[in-house]
Amino acid sequence: MSQPTHTRIRMFNTKDTYPNQALNNDLCQAVRAGNTVYVRGQVGTDFDGNLVGLGDAGLQAGQAMKNIKQLLEEAGSDLSHIVKTTTYIVDPRYREPVYLVVGEWLKGVFPISTGLVVSALAQPQWLVEIDVIAVIPEA
Repeated sequence: MSQPTHTRIRMFNTKDTYPNQALNNDLCQAVRAGNTVYVRGQVGTDFDGNLVGLGDAGLQAGQAMKNIKQLLEEAGSDLSHIVKTTTYIVDPRYREPVYLVVGEWLKGVFPISTGLVVSALAQPQWLVEIDVIAVIPEA
């Protein structure tokens, strides 16, 4: 196997994180390639596997943003480096509570943003998923 061209942050296998599904994929929560950080879709579950905000899209968005902040910091970045967000919600009525929370976390950052309403996420209790791309400024 060749040397990776990126730094892997919080590697995991889906058989551990999705025990109710027959999966076996090696993934990362985030990847840093050069000065770019790609953060995997984050949901309302903390890094210990506990769901925050059952039935509450705003609380789940807050936990997702908390995860994103931590992952960016582990990659040597921070929220101010975010250039793009993608937000997936399972009901258009969740748009306002989710975007209000995300907006508080990203006040003054001004990323581009894509929002999608999807029929479902990977687990039925998840109402929102957010992924980001960040670019760390040159020193």
